[in-house]
Amino acid sequence: MVNHCEPRRSGHRCPVKEVPRVGRIVVGVDASPDARRALAWAAAEARLRQAVLQVVHAYHAKNLAAPVYFGSQHTLDAAVGAAGESQPELTASVHRRQAFEEAVRSQADELLEALVGELGETVRGVEVQQMVVEDRHPAEALVQLSVDADLLVVGSRGRGGFSELLLGSVSHAAVLHAVCPVVVVPSSRDER
Repeated sequence: MVNHCEPRRSGHRCPVKEVPRVGRIVVGVDASPDARRALAWAAAEARLRQAVLQVVHAYHAKNLAAPVYFGSQHTLDAAVGAAGESQPELTASVHRRQAFEEAVRSQADELLEALVGELGETVRGVEVQQMVVEDRHPAEALVQLSVDADLLVVGSRGRGGFSELLLGSVSHAAVLHAVCPVVVVPSSRDER
């Protein structure tokens, strides 16, 4: 929508373009440089459009840790006591896995805090919501969140191992399956 301001000294009107408001911008992040660029772009856009900025980090904790070993009756050591007694190795394994999952969750929270903290003045006046999505593939989580978003922002590449590809698996899935418009923030020329 174009409005016109008061005539200038020259008598000409100056066109003023209003930027349409957007309700919620979702941005997917990890610790990659592309995710930082996507976050910075999304934060500037949220400020411009007076939108809520939802910063999302998703991960699969269960895929990061070694599986818990559950022995069967055929694999139990003869030294294991009668049925019903706790198996110290199994209990220790479960506790180690729980501690690992808690540590991963803590790191995810710290990552979001650090990334949002890096934005500084860019997010002044912007409502920022931080969200950690556990045990879901990042692409799946972002596509699901796109249902209630006005805009989804991702970096072109994450931390995956196929650096020669232009799009990573998450950005590719977002472009193909998101319900709302998607912005893929490209890598810097130095990283291509």
